[in-house]
Amino acid sequence: MATPDETAASPGGVATEPEGGGVPRRTSRKYNELNGILLVDKPMDWTSHDVVNFVKHRFSPRKIGHCGTLDPMATGLLVLLLGKATKLQERFMGQSKIYEGSIKLGLETDSEDATGRITSERGAEGITREMLETAMAAMVGDSMQIPPMVSAIKKDGRPLYILARKGVIVERKPRPVSIHSMEMLSCEMPCASFRVHCSKGTYVRTICADIGRKLGCGGIMTALRRLQCGKFSVEVAYTVDQMKSWGYPELENAVMPMERVLALAEGDA
Repeated sequence: MATPDETAASPGGVATEPEGGGVPRRTSRKYNELNGILLVDKPMDWTSHDVVNFVKHRFSPRKIGHCGTLDPMATGLLVLLLGKATKLQERFMGQSKIYEGSIKLGLETDSEDATGRITSERGAEGITREMLETAMAAMVGDSMQIPPMVSAIKKDGRPLYILARKGVIVERKPRPVSIHSMEMLSCEMPCASFRVHCSKGTYVRTICADIGRKLGCGGIMTALRRLQCGKFSVEVAYTVDQMKSWGYPELENAVMPMERVLALAEGDA
């Protein structure tokens, strides 16, 4: 079952260091005095918390945070804030996101993606590419989105994903979201790929589920990659494998300095 969503906060879980646990920890004072932004291309099956923990244990920054969770099944841009840059977390968290993803029609799951338990299987016979493309286009605009049960939103102090694991379904309040654009990239029914530009807090898997409901056949998200957060792009992000061999010079070169970060925060860059 998926953990909470592509853009909102996640439960994190136990943040063990996957696959990279044997990498020596850097304890030099230089490392914990670094301030700025580090762009990471999150690998599949790592939680966002895993990536934070990897950097924390590898380089020992004084403070570290990130600007928007990615589910373990998702890959792509994770914006890490180091040192003084953590004070700007809320400002960068509010930026819009661009994703590429895949949808499969004819199915519904309890997580609205391919990691969940199948709750309905109706098939997508009679649904054409044109119908799907029209449904995607109809998602553009401002709307109220009901978040999935598998999310970190809390009910009476408990994250919904914990209730979902016990089979408990509770009412969720719709939240305002904005979908700035959504376009089909390819299609081989009942599957298609797409690119979507959306606001903070938008659940891309819920977009897929809503499209499936509109078409009367159900739909789930089968893949997701974050390409952009505000002005930050995955094209200039670093992989975890790259960072495993870094020393201080490589890290210092990779971290966006505070002068540049502040300019971006003020909208001047």
